[in-house]
Amino acid sequence: MKMEINTHNGGRLKHARGRTSNRSFNGPTRKFSQESLGFKCGHCHNYVSAEPFISGVQNRNHCPYCLWSRHLDLHKAGDRLAACKGQMEPVGLTLKKTPKKYAGTASGELMLIHRCIDCGKVSINRIAADDVPDVLFEVFQASCEVDDRVYASFVDNKVQALTARDADLVRLHLFGSSDLQESPWKNFLREEPLLEAFNLA
Repeated sequence: MKMEINTHNGGRLKHARGRTSNRSFNGPTRKFSQESLGFKCGHCHNYVSAEPFISGVQNRNHCPYCLWSRHLDLHKAGDRLAACKGQMEPVGLTLKKTPKKYAGTASGELMLIHRCIDCGKVSINRIAADDVPDVLFEVFQASCEVDDRVYASFVDNKVQALTARDADLVRLHLFGSSDLQESPWKNFLREEPLLEAFNLA
């Protein structure tokens, strides 16, 4: 049934037949909180924007600079129901399992593995668009030499971490080529004129 908004009766919906609904229409609303706008990383203390157009994800849950997170979610991403609130260390990378019938074992989205340093909870999180690729690769390299205790936590949570034999695949995901050892922008950002311009020299 065709409906229109009557702007003369407080925004109530008016049916085409003349009946007026008590339901009001106030347009789209958005809840704002300090966390939805951004937060200060508990590990490196940098400010992190939570805006989706920057991160490319709806629920920003880790710092793009050091990749550390905080144990806030309990059942699903964004629920913020966890009582722990401990710091979560980035401990490895994995691939998101894909339901595609003909997808190979090496396909799927690259995901970040976090482990809570307080309670040991292991979680898998999407990599954000502004995560630093070189730091992600450093996490991957460190994960190839994790101790038995951390590896056991992967197994207990049915998380299959990528290993040293997956290095080419990780480089392909992060740098666009399996031949690159680091981001092609890394040396560019280290050039003298740029360092002087940003007072980093």
